[in-house]
Amino acid sequence: MTSEITTVKELQKMDPVFGQLSFDNHEQIVFCNDKDTGLRAIIGIHNSVLGPALGGTRMWNYANEWEALNDVLRLSRGMTYKSAVAGLNLGGGKAVIIGDAKTQKTPELMRKFGEFVHSLSGRYITAEDVGMVTADMDTVRDVTPYVTGISESRGGSGNPSPVTAFGVYMGMKAATKFQFGSDNLEGKKVLVQGIGHVGETLVDYLVKEGALVQITDISETRLEEVSQKYGATIFRGDDLYAAPVDIYAPCALGATINDETAYKIQAKVIAGAANNQLANENVHGPILQERGIVYAPDFLINAGGIINVYGEIAHYDKAEAMRRTENIYNTTLEILGYANANNLTPQKAAMAVAEQRIEQRKKENATK
Repeated sequence: MTSEITTVKELQKMDPVFGQLSFDNHEQIVFCNDKDTGLRAIIGIHNSVLGPALGGTRMWNYANEWEALNDVLRLSRGMTYKSAVAGLNLGGGKAVIIGDAKTQKTPELMRKFGEFVHSLSGRYITAEDVGMVTADMDTVRDVTPYVTGISESRGGSGNPSPVTAFGVYMGMKAATKFQFGSDNLEGKKVLVQGIGHVGETLVDYLVKEGALVQITDISETRLEEVSQKYGATIFRGDDLYAAPVDIYAPCALGATINDETAYKIQAKVIAGAANNQLANENVHGPILQERGIVYAPDFLINAGGIINVYGEIAHYDKAEAMRRTENIYNTTLEILGYANANNLTPQKAAMAVAEQRIEQRKKENATK
């Protein structure tokens, strides 16, 4: 008798790309390979109805190519919804480079990646993500104009992480208001998981407002640094998902809300910067809803970074980028209200709003 696992493996062999659940009608997937530099990358363009697909490049030491492919598919799809719900004239795209950013990333590898980006003639515009810094985007800029998040000295906006963190902070305050009746975070117990560039800035905002912040990260060094710098408490419990906190802020990698954790979470609000926090949006979103937990969709509240680099396409205006990012507060309240009124999960409600905008643009384009 054929096992279910074997059947899945056989299906993957038959349909390695189009058969992926996360494929979800992607327009284009580009596999990039260069023997001389060791580059192995995948660019995913999910949807370009609203404009060119803009999304960051992530360099990660994936366990295998399947994992990398699934990640770029999920991430690029999320960028479609992120830009659409933020009101930007951008499509959704993302790129992943397979490798260790600390030991395998070289200027030659980044320039070669830039050449692949350039070959798409602007259909995909890249930016920085996990494993990347502004200097890497400057290197890519040496070979293609289709890159954002470059240094201010070259006319860019620099590292978008602070703006991303501000948007998450705004979204968290809105979700808190929806759940508790007030957006005041003073005295609220907040657990921030992942204290990279975005997580650290979020901690800064929270501590300044008087929140009782706990932090967790895979790096003990980072924990000690951030704890001492901001006065945050290092979480030392056995199970962070079962921690007795008011707000859980996932700011590391995605899928932390899954079969194992969805019923454990004690927080009444989930609002963080990580992409694809729900391992399965059709399963885990409803579980949170049934448990009375307010979930602020990640692609809604972490849109500050894309809003910020979007400004580089024309003429960068930091004040305007911050104003649009601050509006994430209002949009989050609107989405949560819409979800409640229509008995939808916040994730589905935010996706519906984004899809309506895309469909409207399709109709407009069809009549031109």
